[in-house]
Amino acid sequence: MLSLFKRLFPLKSGKRAFLLCGWLCLLTLCAQAGILKGKVTDEKGAGLAFATVYLQGSTVGSTTNEQGNYQFSVEPGQHTVVFQYVGYKTQTKTIDVPDEEKPTPLVLNAQLLPDVYNLNEVRVSLSGKNPAYGIMEQVIARRDYHLKEVQAYTAQVYVKGLQRLINVPKRVLGIMKVPAGLKPGILYLSESVSELNFMQPGKYRERMISSKVSGNSRAFSFNQASEFNVNFYQNLVKAKGVNERGFVSPLANNAMFFYKYELMGSSQNNGHLIHRIKVIPKRKSDPVVTGYLYIVDGSWRLQSLNLYVTKDQQIEFVDTLRITQQFTPAAGNVWVLQSQKFTFDVEGYGFKGNGYFTAVYSKYRVKPASFVKQAPVPTPVAPEIAAPAVSPPIVAAQPKAKPTRKERRAQRDAPPTNGVPDAEYFKKKEVLLIEQEANTRDSAYWAEMRPVPLTEEEVVDYHTKDSLQVIKESKPYKDSLDRKNNKFSVTGLLLSGYSYRNTFERTRFSIEPITRIWQYNTVEGLVANLRVGYTKQFEDRRSFYIAPTLRYGFSNEKAQAKLQGTYTYDLLKRRAVGFEGGRFVSQFNAAEPITPFVNTVYTLLFKENYEKLYQRNYLRLWHNRELVNGLAATFMVDYAQREMLFNTTDFVLRDRDSRVFTPNEPQNAEVASTAFPRHQALTAALSLSYRPGAEYISHPDRKINLGSKWPTFNLNYRKGIANVLGSDVNYDFVSLGVSDELQLGLVGTSDYSVSVGTFWRKKQLYFMDFRHFSGNRTILSGDFSGFQLLDYYRYSTQKTYIEAHYSHHFNGFILNKIPLIRKLKWQEVGSLNYLHTDAAGHYLEVGVGLEHLFKVFRVDFVTGFQERQKVSSGIRIGYGF
Repeated sequence: MLSLFKRLFPLKSGKRAFLLCGWLCLLTLCAQAGILKGKVTDEKGAGLAFATVYLQGSTVGSTTNEQGNYQFSVEPGQHTVVFQYVGYKTQTKTIDVPDEEKPTPLVLNAQLLPDVYNLNEVRVSLSGKNPAYGIMEQVIARRDYHLKEVQAYTAQVYVKGLQRLINVPKRVLGIMKVPAGLKPGILYLSESVSELNFMQPGKYRERMISSKVSGNSRAFSFNQASEFNVNFYQNLVKAKGVNERGFVSPLANNAMFFYKYELMGSSQNNGHLIHRIKVIPKRKSDPVVTGYLYIVDGSWRLQSLNLYVTKDQQIEFVDTLRITQQFTPAAGNVWVLQSQKFTFDVEGYGFKGNGYFTAVYSKYRVKPASFVKQAPVPTPVAPEIAAPAVSPPIVAAQPKAKPTRKERRAQRDAPPTNGVPDAEYFKKKEVLLIEQEANTRDSAYWAEMRPVPLTEEEVVDYHTKDSLQVIKESKPYKDSLDRKNNKFSVTGLLLSGYSYRNTFERTRFSIEPITRIWQYNTVEGLVANLRVGYTKQFEDRRSFYIAPTLRYGFSNEKAQAKLQGTYTYDLLKRRAVGFEGGRFVSQFNAAEPITPFVNTVYTLLFKENYEKLYQRNYLRLWHNRELVNGLAATFMVDYAQREMLFNTTDFVLRDRDSRVFTPNEPQNAEVASTAFPRHQALTAALSLSYRPGAEYISHPDRKINLGSKWPTFNLNYRKGIANVLGSDVNYDFVSLGVSDELQLGLVGTSDYSVSVGTFWRKKQLYFMDFRHFSGNRTILSGDFSGFQLLDYYRYSTQKTYIEAHYSHHFNGFILNKIPLIRKLKWQEVGSLNYLHTDAAGHYLEVGVGLEHLFKVFRVDFVTGFQERQKVSSGIRIGYGF
């Protein structure tokens, strides 16, 4: 399975009206087109699923459904219809489509026979024992040419996705209860039609014109056409969610190190000599594929392919993933992808299922690269066809006057009307726009636009779910599901808390797990900490969240309370406001480097009171929003009265005479004492996060930010404001950071973050105002991206610091080569953590570890060095999916 769940933003009303008029005109023009339909079967009469059917000399066509049926629109006139299926002999038939006001659908069936591949057909200089190696050397030598031969294109893409559940467990891992509405059957069925625009190198912009989701007329399809462009001309083929390293293409420059090839024969097919090459992995544990390539003699390009991967390739949750692609010639002496499908079997955590995603490409407008020779397309074209359905190569226009800034912006926003988009169009980083009206198309529209007929199962699913949609959205039905899902579970309360939902009203009450309700520390003793959250979501996706918290310490006999609230009111600009206030305790490091549960365990069992608390009466207000694409800002103001707290108990479950509890006063290397008098503090902070070139998806009611080839830059400024509301603090703090994730192909993935910060005008600040770091003194690690051995507060600083973190996930690059271990699917990881302050000097941690232990755990062995001297080492255990 590929990454399929992306999200989205609307056009202005004027543009919507313009596009609607355009579609009305288009539908009027298409009204006289005929419908060609039929069934493609094999030599035994069984339907051939996902066979390709198209008009010769064009890219107008379709693929068959799971039962072998097809249909698509054809213009009046005489056409030659081509029927293709990987491994079968191509068949052509000629039809006449009458020019009628209401044409009758034409039925054209075809029975394909297995292709007979003859080894005597080979005419190529050979360098290997098997002729396949000589052919593949030619293919690999031209890999880069075929990867770049299309400079740009525009195409219409139809995508249909289906996911079935065959088996559903009652509980996941025997713990988490499966929602009551999740049952065997079709889980997801959706169709979409998009206009896909591409330009080298790897730039996409997509406009989803129509979308249909079974059982939900208000939803938008998760199908994203650009996510299906799996290109085997690339050295490494990525498959998000299936394999973290990706797969080495059998056409890659280094493919000979990973694959063996065998020529199964050659055959004349639709005017081309096609070589059938069997792809055989040298080592099954490598990230490789298995199957067949079909190579065009002379041009040494892909005509089609049928490849698959299994669990031998260390894929997760998917038993078998198969991909089939079919290519076709286009104007300009280039070939383009005509159809592709992904089929998969899924198994994990007690779930079993299967499904497919199929994509059909048509209405290409292609701009070949400048180095492509503009020779006639080497495909026989019926003389009756006056002009190809694919537009000819775009001829460069004469130089024009330089466009104004307003004109350039309009050009970036407007979809190409004819020809292909230029570079200006791709300057906008919106990779997918779902039109406001995409999910309003009626059944007549889909009957005409759908190039792949629905199967009987899909027709029933649409009919059943769409008929039941009103019932499923009714209050009685949702209440019945809520009664099942809202049942109280002691196990659930212990691990994840308890939630009570009212689906019809879109509200939810939640209680934190019992490990946060009951806590223990040496300042308050046994603590009851009850937090109840209430969430309300509106139909337009606005939402607010409010959470009161009551807290009582049985040793210091103090009752405390706070109230927190958030209102998210604009998902397009990503704007939200919030507040928090009351009388409550806080760790000196507000990021809570040690969780209450871990501190409770270590205090009661190991007599280590790592958590250090102080009292604050406070009010905090904040607002965040996206200023421009890729640049987000958070504004915050905080006023607090702060005072010291002291230990009130030394109770433990397991006493250790060699240890004593430390005072509730952090020890620090820069100051002799971190104690402070009662005081007031007014602070204001601004945080900016910027990722240049950030791509995004526009949904009619929200925006979803994606990645970028650039790292993320962070700027934080905090000011202690003196003599306002009695505030005693007076300082300025600023930090600058950069972070990113690096995809290094087969070697794995790296993550890094570096930050530099300093204080100035330090006229008055207290220990909680220092810059604190993510230390850890326990065997448990909640965050492997921070320090694993560093004391929580010893090197907190009020001066200049440099902090850096680096980790590399090898994703099985080493362990997959060890026969017995690779079956466990463990993966190796390495890490470096660095800190420099005046007091710490040069502090470095080096860690090596294993992740994916029992699928969810990670174990690291870490060693710490200070000024090149070893100071500590230890094992850390945490989550590592």
